[in-house]
Amino acid sequence: MSLQETINNQVKQAVLENYKVEITTVEFQATRKEFAGDITVVIFPMLRFIKGNPVQIGEAIGNYLVDNVNEVKGFNVVKGFLNIEINDKYYINFFNSIKDNNNYGLIKPKSGENAVMVEYSSPNTNKPLHLGHVRNNLLGYSVAEILKASGKKVYKTQIINDRGIHICKSMLAWERFGNGETPKSTGLKGDKLVGNYYVKFDQEYKKEIQNLIAQGKTEEDAKKHAPILLEAQNMLRKWEAGDEEVVSLWEKMNGWVYEGFNETYKNLGVDFDTLYYESKTYLLGKEFVAEGLNSGVFVKETDGSVWCDLTEDGLDKKIVQRADGTAVYMTQDIGTAIQRIKDFPDVGGMVYTVGNEQDYHFKVLFLILKKLGFEWAKNLYHLSYGMVDLPSGKMKSREGTVVDADDLIDEMAKTAGDISEELGKLDGYSKEEKQALYKIIGLGALKYYILKVDPKKRILFDPKESIDFQGNTGPFIQYTYARIQSILRKANLDSNITLSTSTALSTGSVETSLHPKEKELIKQIQLFPEVVQNAAEQHSPALIANYTYDLVKEFNSFYQNVSILGADSENEKLFRIQLSNKVALTIKNAFSVLGIQVPERM
Repeated sequence: MSLQETINNQVKQAVLENYKVEITTVEFQATRKEFAGDITVVIFPMLRFIKGNPVQIGEAIGNYLVDNVNEVKGFNVVKGFLNIEINDKYYINFFNSIKDNNNYGLIKPKSGENAVMVEYSSPNTNKPLHLGHVRNNLLGYSVAEILKASGKKVYKTQIINDRGIHICKSMLAWERFGNGETPKSTGLKGDKLVGNYYVKFDQEYKKEIQNLIAQGKTEEDAKKHAPILLEAQNMLRKWEAGDEEVVSLWEKMNGWVYEGFNETYKNLGVDFDTLYYESKTYLLGKEFVAEGLNSGVFVKETDGSVWCDLTEDGLDKKIVQRADGTAVYMTQDIGTAIQRIKDFPDVGGMVYTVGNEQDYHFKVLFLILKKLGFEWAKNLYHLSYGMVDLPSGKMKSREGTVVDADDLIDEMAKTAGDISEELGKLDGYSKEEKQALYKIIGLGALKYYILKVDPKKRILFDPKESIDFQGNTGPFIQYTYARIQSILRKANLDSNITLSTSTALSTGSVETSLHPKEKELIKQIQLFPEVVQNAAEQHSPALIANYTYDLVKEFNSFYQNVSILGADSENEKLFRIQLSNKVALTIKNAFSVLGIQVPERM
């Protein structure tokens, strides 16, 4: 039983004995910095059951806790808040119980429990990944890792949007203007080469629109009847009919894109357990239209189209099959979700990492799957996130004004290098060591800057601001980790070796008191397992990121106020080394679930 559970039970007992009243819940909160105490009980909610002065009630409960809970050494009451002070022995015992656990706060998946499938990335194959994809990938990957750390089995997946008019536009432009060039002949990554032809298509399309307008057509009519668009649409029809020449070109150009994507994913540090392709899933779901009609979930209109009426649920009517019998995206998503459960029978829920412009789509999808009777549909979650903006404004793929993911990763490493050189932090490093470190710092800055923000919020991304060695940034936290490694090296301890239990601060020794800064640091470490569970429950890497920053701030305050290697006794010195080591391991574990590396030197 945790200390808070013990106090919770004893507070209820105190109320029962003092006031002959049973209360069902006790409200706790963190003690405010200006007051002495470690745990605060809020008295005000009790006034619904107990008549009296909140200060007097708090004092009565506080006295009862001092008499009945060994760990409680004192208390103070401020208005309706009972601030409880916990003795140092409790924190010392707690620290000794977790100091040798390198995976403290992280739970291994339990056998027999349902797995979770996390979908992210899901790009179109007509262009390289850009800054928007970066946020998607970082969020999806991190949430998958957090769910793993919380004790869940996780499958990472994506559905690659490899069919449709978008890829036909790139294919047609390459046929017309490419002169047979390839990634090898141009030295370009395949996704970039294909993306260039998507931009080229748009340029030619706009020229044709202007020509048609000059001939007297309306703009709307010109957009619909531009010859290059009609040809792209015809190419799509040929692909759907299985035309050998079109399918061969489609396979070749998509192959280029996949190679490019894989290189970007590797550089970004994300991976997948399984892939789905829209070209293989776009016909899925049609069989469930018939089932939905039979069960009354769907209705057929007079023109033959099939709909799901969700008006009673506060939504609208949604088409699931056109009058000509073809499926829509919703049908495809229904079929894909069902197929995934068939492929992975242990999956009991799914997380879809998709921008907030699709909020309504997922409300409809989840509701339809529930109405179709799938039990697992209640465990579907849309990890909705806001756009990423730059100081220069919005990005547009068709016009080629996106921030390319590869260029961004390179630019972050370069910026990290410029700032590190300016600060003179890397004297004595070889050129290769510097380059490797710049990449770790640059990527860490990028990932942390994006992940520290609540997913639902829009981000204005400023690369230079993200690479700051002060404040709530990745490099600041990485630097603190590296500083601790330096302390451990000076103490002739290898930070990768668990410190012996014989060096623990013994509660039987004369030295059983803690410096206030030591105590605050242990209290912060103690929060880590709960933060991991909350982050998993809320699908929010921001909780982990900001917890880590708070831990680092607490360590730096400890470092500035307490001598570690110059402690008064050997026992005290060893304890502070162990405490520093535990902070470093907690930073490393927290950053690992965010997909961020920590450097041993910096």
